[in-house]
Amino acid sequence: MVDIFILVLFVLSGAAAGWLGVDLLPEPLLIQVDNPDGLRTVLGGFGAFFGVIAGFLFQQLRRRLMAQVRSMPTDLLVSRAVGLILGLLVANLLLAPILLLPLPWEVIFVKPLAAVLSNVFFGVLGYNLAEVHGRTLLRLFNPAGAEALLVADGVLLPASAKILDTSVIIDGRIRGLLDSGLLEGQVIVAQCVIDELQTLADSANADKRGKGRRGLKLLAELREQYGRRLVVNSTRYEGKGVDDKLLLLSADTGGTLLTADYNLAKVAEVQALKVMNLSELVIALRPEVQPGDELQLKIARDGKEADQGVGYLDDGTMVVVEGARGRIGERLSVIITGALQNPTGRIVFGRLDGTPARRGGKPTASANPDTANPR
Repeated sequence: MVDIFILVLFVLSGAAAGWLGVDLLPEPLLIQVDNPDGLRTVLGGFGAFFGVIAGFLFQQLRRRLMAQVRSMPTDLLVSRAVGLILGLLVANLLLAPILLLPLPWEVIFVKPLAAVLSNVFFGVLGYNLAEVHGRTLLRLFNPAGAEALLVADGVLLPASAKILDTSVIIDGRIRGLLDSGLLEGQVIVAQCVIDELQTLADSANADKRGKGRRGLKLLAELREQYGRRLVVNSTRYEGKGVDDKLLLLSADTGGTLLTADYNLAKVAEVQALKVMNLSELVIALRPEVQPGDELQLKIARDGKEADQGVGYLDDGTMVVVEGARGRIGERLSVIITGALQNPTGRIVFGRLDGTPARRGGKPTASANPDTANPR
């Protein structure tokens, strides 16, 4: 019904513009017209035709705008609207002296031209500024809060929201980060992530089904524990997959994407988005062991190379020990000789206390680097 009303309104407006536009034609041209009523009819028909075209274009624009408004986060919508209003207000305040200037008739068109240009320029400027700093702007509406005052003075930076990837939820270590207080701000879970977890939970594959159910259970527990701090973002972004939608959500909200996916983290860095790689965070918080340190290590299994055993530190880091083959279950004194770092984890090398170091440098790793930090 609304679309029909809009189309009829544009048709009537176009027809009226063509019908009344005859009076605006130059008088010498009107004298040459033998049938003014026929000219009005022709111009009114042309106006109605162009009104139909403009009406269809406006309907398409309206549908796209309404779709974006429905899918846009509330805080982003409010901040953009406030920015647009402030931009138009500034434009009209600056425009008032120009409109009061007495200008000759020949250059009178400068006034409407200046009005259009100033409103467009300052409106777009306010919209863009609100898109970048909208969250801080909304915080300033509560000047009684100490945090808002510090943000206004530039002393305190507002905590960015943390957007959880599916891999982080399935991993489970996000609970420990939240409980320890290392993560500040709201925790956002996108609807596409919940849908992916539900798909995994309904999978015929037992491993995928277990991961999906574990992730949904963790979200339910976090919701019960943290309440409103955990926010489910129902925005429906268009994208090829969950990763693309998370990148769009991070760009719109300005939040920090928290993921354990190495490739997704690199894509976010290329797009200049805030990202926190959980694997890199764990590596950064891992206690350092230096060559020459002595550890009491329990041997868990034999290595693939001759005379090697494998043990693990408390944080899960693999330690390849020379001379420990066949001593599974024993807790031995190990001297650290070196370490190997890769994007997925770290392998530490050592030898039994009292065993001479092998000549030729660092011993050969016997295990796959991908298993250096098992979960």
